[in-house]
Amino acid sequence: MSLKAQITEDMKNAMRAKEAGKLATIRLILAEIKRKEVDERIDVTEEQTVAIIEKMIKQRKDSISQFEAGGRQDLADIEKAELVVLAAYMPAGLSDEEIAAEVGAAVTASGAAGPQDMGKVMAILKPKLAGRADMTAVSGLVKKALTGA
Repeated sequence: MSLKAQITEDMKNAMRAKEAGKLATIRLILAEIKRKEVDERIDVTEEQTVAIIEKMIKQRKDSISQFEAGGRQDLADIEKAELVVLAAYMPAGLSDEEIAAEVGAAVTASGAAGPQDMGKVMAILKPKLAGRADMTAVSGLVKKALTGA
């Protein structure tokens, strides 16, 4: 079953179970998928669906930090609940060792010699790790590997 079909099925189940919070979050995901399909006149692929959910997760994390900094714990709690629902649709994450191995392989494969080659390495890693690892952390590991720090 495709991810989009799974999300649609989960929406139906949330409606039947009267889970309002989960239902609202799932509807946000489907609305974002539909927006992309209409705007670009395409059917989204699994990778694009994961990218959409990943973007929504990043937005929720940013919102949580902003709400907590502003003393709005009630709004932060809502965002955290949405984050849990969104995270359920992400592929299984990689361990730190697996990420480090991928970074090492990408550095070798690209022939990167220094920090100026970071773009080459990230271009190799992004399709492999998108949705399975925090790309900000991966970027830090690549920088560390290329500078020898």
